[in-house]
Amino acid sequence: MPVVFHLPGPLRPLAGGHAQVHIHASPASLREALEYLWIVYPGLRDRVLNETGEIREHINVFVGNESARYTGGLATPIPDRAEVSIIPAISGGCPEPPNPLAHGQSA
Repeated sequence: MPVVFHLPGPLRPLAGGHAQVHIHASPASLREALEYLWIVYPGLRDRVLNETGEIREHINVFVGNESARYTGGLATPIPDRAEVSIIPAISGGCPEPPNPLAHGQSA
């Protein structure tokens, strides 16, 4: 059964600009599903996997709504008609605004 990969904006140029990629295969594991994806778009491999072939620390991969980090990593089973989302981790944000009441200041 087909597997649908959902790709974030930064990876889309490596996948012909596609937000979704449909792989018409029946992979048993996430590793196998990704191998099919690499056949079509080999440039994605190095952005998702590190030098040892594991999912990069700053990349989150979900099979359905479950993070592969907690379901077996690359050995995560792939159900029929699976949806796989590749999501880069986001960190940082705005610094906390100054508190006018701090340091004895009055509002």
